[in-house]
Amino acid sequence: QTEARKPKNIKEEDVGGMLVENSRDPEKVRTEKLEPRADGTLCLNGRSWLPCYGDLRTVIMHESHKSKYSIHSGSKKMYQDMKKLYWWPNMKADIATYVLSFLSRRKATTLFG
Repeated sequence: QTEARKPKNIKEEDVGGMLVENSRDPEKVRTEKLEPRADGTLCLNGRSWLPCYGDLRTVIMHESHKSKYSIHSGSKKMYQDMKKLYWWPNMKADIATYVLSFLSRRKATTLFG
């Protein structure tokens, strides 16, 4: 998490200026937007910001998708559930890609055993 929180990495994650204060000083991070929690994580508008670090986002999507409460939900339902807790740039597209990949693997397993 420490590596992911470096200004360089936050700048690479910025979408629509949500994290970087202005284009004149792209190194200046909007610290008022990313709020630290007691456990050391950061949140944006009340949702945990998942940095693009290792396969953290994939692990979270996998755990959410296999949850007994979601019952392998589709991408729309999974996004609606996850956006209550998490945020990252292109989250909706990442979830759609993940679910499509899961469905493709499941279909291939069913067809080819």
